[in-house]
Amino acid sequence: MKRIIAFAVLVISTTVAMNAQDSMKKMDQTMADKEAMMAEKEVQTIQLEQTKGAFTQQSLTLDKGSYVFEIANNGVGHDVGFVLAPKGKTDQAHHIKEAYVTQVVATGEKQLTGTVSLEPGEYVYFCPLNPTPEYTLIVK
Repeated sequence: MKRIIAFAVLVISTTVAMNAQDSMKKMDQTMADKEAMMAEKEVQTIQLEQTKGAFTQQSLTLDKGSYVFEIANNGVGHDVGFVLAPKGKTDQAHHIKEAYVTQVVATGEKQLTGTVSLEPGEYVYFCPLNPTPEYTLIVK
């Protein structure tokens, strides 16, 4: 009889432990899903406009985070692009590739870049096709 009771206690304890583990896994997955949704919501869009030979917004100060840049071509007369790079490292090897527009921006059109995660520091942005001066982007 003692063996049967001991076995029943063991079965019940194991079942409770397994249910607790399943509940913890579901809670962990729910938390991971919520964190992923929050990260998506935290991506901000920065709108920049190019005119002939210039960006209309000539400097930016942003907080550390994830950004998408929307580049507008306002009467340039030919396609434009967008380059973001660390200050002092503007050669193509140092371009932040995610910051390239998904396709060149035709006159009167807008295009988005990929999502860029920016850390504190100084960056520059410019258009190699327009061409524009280098403008300062500071991330705090």
